[in-house]
This record gives sequence, C-alpha cells and structure tokens, in this order.
Amino acid sequence: MGTWNSRGLRGSTLEDMINHTNEIYREKKLALIQKIPTPITPINIAKESRHITLAYFDQKSTVDYIGAVQGIPVCFDAKECAVKTFPLQNVHEHQIRFMEEFEAQGGIAFIILHFTAMDEIYYVPLRDLKRFWQRMEDGGRKSFTYDEIDHSFQIHAHRDILVHYLEMIQQDLDRRQE
Repeated sequence: MGTWNSRGLRGSTLEDMINHTNEIYREKKLALIQKIPTPITPINIAKESRHITLAYFDQKSTVDYIGAVQGIPVCFDAKECAVKTFPLQNVHEHQIRFMEEFEAQGGIAFIILHFTAMDEIYYVPLRDLKRFWQRMEDGGRKSFTYDEIDHSFQIHAHRDILVHYLEMIQQDLDRRQE
C-alpha cells in the first residue's frame, strides 16, 4: 500500500469543499461564484499525453473566487493553516490591494481560513485582515493567531453545504450597517 503525502494535497481539501458549496449555491440560485484559474504559460508539454510538465505563472493572481451573491459582488481567497498562527506571508500585498479596490466598488472581500488542526473554518473580513496587515507593516507580528480572529464568524456546514459562508456574508453586511 502506498503512503499518503498530505503535503501534496495541501490546500485542495478546503477548495474542494468550497467548490462543492458553490455548485449547490448555483443550483439553488443563491449565488454564482467561480473559481479563478491561475494564469500560466506552458514551457514543456509531454508529446504523448499532451500534459503540461513545466510552466510559469503569467502574473500575480488576485483571489481564488469571485462572483455575486443576491446581487452583491463578492471575492475571496481560501487559506489553510495547520497551527493556531496564520503567517501573513500567505497573503500577498497585491491581493490586499485588489480586495480593497473590490470593496471600493461596493463589493465584499474576505478570506475563508481553515484551521486544520481544530477542523474549524472562519470567515475573516477584509477589515480584520487589513488590521493584522497594518500591524505587520508598523513593525508588529507578521502573523495573526486563532485567538485574535472573530469567532462569531465561524463557518459551519448546513446539510449538504459543506462551507456555508453565505450566513457570514449576511452577518458581515449587518455589522457594516450598525
């Protein structure tokens, strides 16, 4: 029996769950969210299988997902963290800028963060992410901890919806209006 290499699947589990959730949201006409492919330029292609064996990234990617929820534009990135501390190096400055510009156009931007050790998933609004980012830029810690995030934004499964983040978008919208 072969060994299972968890490093090789890192990041795919959360994205698979989100992709499944987005398909259900689409079927139920709740939202239309698409996974944004990372643009690449192939260097080598295997002749027999026509598979890309070597490529480079064309440009910096923006976010993993973009779409609309009941007429509201949304964009977000999916992140996983094996420990109780999330390194901000896993979010890039161009992503923060894109999300800021997205919200300036009336959209909602956030990350979905899976703390894999606890198997807990959280919605982290851009405003919280920016606070942690600013702290880092001001010379503070280059990460944020599980204890620092808003635990009222924990995402739960709901029947066949594995990562039911629409509830958190509504909660975020309600807080913005307060």
